[in-house]
Amino acid sequence: MRLLILYSTIDGHTLEICERIAGIVRAAGHAAVLAEVGSVSAAQLDACDRVVIGASIRYGHHCPAVKAFIDRHQAALEARPNAFFSVNAVGRKPHKRQADTNPYVRKFLAQIRWRPHQVAIFGGKIEYPRYGFFDRNMIRLIMWITGGPTDPRSVTDFTDWTQVEAFARRLIA
Repeated sequence: MRLLILYSTIDGHTLEICERIAGIVRAAGHAAVLAEVGSVSAAQLDACDRVVIGASIRYGHHCPAVKAFIDRHQAALEARPNAFFSVNAVGRKPHKRQADTNPYVRKFLAQIRWRPHQVAIFGGKIEYPRYGFFDRNMIRLIMWITGGPTDPRSVTDFTDWTQVEAFARRLIA
């Protein structure tokens, strides 16, 4: 089985999650290919047996390239087992890790015609020291409003790696 893992990331954490998924897939004896969603050709998509798309959120939105890719390749996505996951700080709260309870994923799925076979939401990572002035302060404000960490020196990984690993195993089941 050949799994194509597509990603859209802002600060690299979604890619880190994709790499963990790829490691689990490969350890199970399957092939896993990682690619940035904007760089994938129709031929690459046609060459895989299964596909998963992982996308991060910034300020409430997935990167527009994710929707554009899905709109352009909907038929190819639907022609094979597929999955979608979103990485966002709202997912730090267990009750916001479902497609129907996560406002960003619910909104995104309402904007596209593709219906992924599996959907997951993973908590993101806040890395204040790496952000520029604007992002650091905007994210701190959002975290203050929603009860998250606000220390500008902190790095907080909200990802439930056990959840990521279980998702990866379901992809190859």
